[in-house]
Amino acid sequence: MSVGTHLSQPIRSRAIPLADLLVVGWPARAAVASAGLTLGFFAWYAVVVPSHHGALGEFGLLAGICAGLVAAIALWIWYARYFARRASITLARSLQYDAITWLPFLLLWLTFVLPPELTHGARLFLVAITLACVGKVLIAARFNQTVREVLVDFAATRIAIVVIAELAAVIIGQRAGVHVQESSHALLAVWGRWDAVHYLDIATHGYQGTDMAFFPLYPLLIRIVGALAGNHLIAGLLISSACFFFGLLYLYKLLEHEYDRAVARRAIFYVSIFPTAVYFTAVYTESLFFMLTVASFYYMRQRRWWIAAAIGFLAALTRVEGVLLIVPFTIEWWAQDRLLGRRALYDLLAGALIPLGLAVYMAYLWVLRADPLYFSHVQIHWNRHLAPPWVSLANAFGKVLHGPGAQLIANQSLEIAFTLLMIGVLVAGWHSLRPSYIAYMALSILVPMSTSNLMSMPRFALVLFPMFAILARWGERPWVNNVILAFSLPLLGLFTVLFADWYWVA
Repeated sequence: MSVGTHLSQPIRSRAIPLADLLVVGWPARAAVASAGLTLGFFAWYAVVVPSHHGALGEFGLLAGICAGLVAAIALWIWYARYFARRASITLARSLQYDAITWLPFLLLWLTFVLPPELTHGARLFLVAITLACVGKVLIAARFNQTVREVLVDFAATRIAIVVIAELAAVIIGQRAGVHVQESSHALLAVWGRWDAVHYLDIATHGYQGTDMAFFPLYPLLIRIVGALAGNHLIAGLLISSACFFFGLLYLYKLLEHEYDRAVARRAIFYVSIFPTAVYFTAVYTESLFFMLTVASFYYMRQRRWWIAAAIGFLAALTRVEGVLLIVPFTIEWWAQDRLLGRRALYDLLAGALIPLGLAVYMAYLWVLRADPLYFSHVQIHWNRHLAPPWVSLANAFGKVLHGPGAQLIANQSLEIAFTLLMIGVLVAGWHSLRPSYIAYMALSILVPMSTSNLMSMPRFALVLFPMFAILARWGERPWVNNVILAFSLPLLGLFTVLFADWYWVA
């Protein structure tokens, strides 16, 4: 059989594809094998050197490199199967392309060459993983239009925001006064503003004081990734960027399923250029929460209830609004599965995972502070307390009319404007949404409005993906699209400059 004939055949078996492994050529096999041997060696090295355990000498080294080799080949084949299926290409071709993404792991050998401060902890390992993941995304973009369009929007908007923020911090300088400096490097310190300080403190020192207003999943991830990076600020930036990319990917697939590719394309672009989209890059929960909520909806629509609920559990550990996912979960279950008998009741039971996320944090606070609602009670530090939603609007309008300073009036005006934008879009466009989307968006507006003030409403609007679905439908008209761009892009630039210079935005 010729190589060309073999490459044209589809995947037929889940057995080890020996023929495909032979066809891909020795460079691909050598790349993966070298990476596996490298990972095996450094896994052994990481165990033996710190512990000085002589019993793990030659035998441990042999076991480590063998295990690394087998694991690398197994993962290579597994991912190549998955990618071949999603990209509609042959397994042999998928194996050839994916082998390239294993080469970054050879950077681990620089441990013995570079200065210790550059290889502290597992920094090189994190660099290798990051490069491998970037390589997989670039290869996916080569074959898949969805990934390609998401990657273009992600890269173009993130690069622009980073450049604007860095230039603002260097040329304009930060607002007068004493501010926290989360990094000695000015280019990194830009992203450690406002709430980012709380998340980084939690990741570094644990919960204390008003930090308990902030839910634990995001700082926990920062702590885990920071253990590899040796820097919590860098860890937060990596997490936020990765989550935003996958959040856009899930949103594209969700809206493509609900409407069409054109609507999905506009929606991800509108999200990326929304005036407060700088928070998708900063060390904030917006990217993580956005990804989790959209992913949960995506799996609800796929009727994969347990996956949707498990993701909802994580969303409820990220922000209190994550518990609201139980409402669309129940609505979607009722619309799709209620007539399926015993199986349907089993799927409905999965919904209990969503409020369990909030319950876990409440139990932790109960043990720590003897107050399971302490995350809510501590909000009084920011003048937040439970109140009817119209009280928030009344207070905001009162500050605009009688505010003591122009900056306060400007901030309150922005918060009112973005609140009215969310409400207006929902009222005008609800008929183009599924009931679950309407309920989620309405509750996501109502909950923060019920805290006696509208602080951070422009940022809260950022994760309301149903709003962007409505805007994307309206954006079919060229003049509407132009209006959205004309308002979003200048405000995004302005808010990015303000954020970088320690001015309050949202």
